[in-house]
Amino acid sequence: MITPDVRSLQTPHGEARLHVRRAHRPVATLLLSHGAGGGVDARDLVALAAALPAQGVSVLLLEQPWRVAGRRIATPPATLDAALASAAAAVRSKAPLVVGGRSAGARSAARSAASLGAVGCLALSFPLHPPGRPEKSRMDELASSGVPTLVVQGERDPMGRPEEFPADLDHVDIAVVPAADHGLKVPARAPLSQDDAMGIVVESTLEWLVREVLGNR
Repeated sequence: MITPDVRSLQTPHGEARLHVRRAHRPVATLLLSHGAGGGVDARDLVALAAALPAQGVSVLLLEQPWRVAGRRIATPPATLDAALASAAAAVRSKAPLVVGGRSAGARSAARSAASLGAVGCLALSFPLHPPGRPEKSRMDELASSGVPTLVVQGERDPMGRPEEFPADLDHVDIAVVPAADHGLKVPARAPLSQDDAMGIVVESTLEWLVREVLGNR
């Protein structure tokens, strides 16, 4: 069993926390941030942190300063990027760095991946647009990530269904979680269980890391 290690991290906008699950002999380090409506206890972040260290991937979950301070509303995007940069600078590993996150954390990772020297970007539930506002697209952030990027998207995500993502972005792969919403939650009568849904998240991420990130090094 991998024992979690919680560390305090100073950022330009206050104290953050890193929840570290380190692999014994890491072949990659995955740094993930949470969304604007929740924390590092999101089901997909927890599933990845529980499963990937045994596969040689260290997982670091970044708890943003606004969350540590007990606020309910996320601070502006630039502050999220600054905290992610502070966390990336604090990573002490020779293994390749992959940045990512869920929802707002996915946007931050896409904006920051190239400047942080990451070799990949994992975008969980990328909020392509506000609910019901497809004209307010954030596709430019995803398109400009500059590194191999995996989007893991729920089939019923109101902030961007899988078919709304263009197929001509060569550096972007999409994995679909059937029947899942923006939180990657599946309804009780879905054709798969919640555990199965998280299994898709983990297996898709691991397969992509091996194929697109580690396989090209």
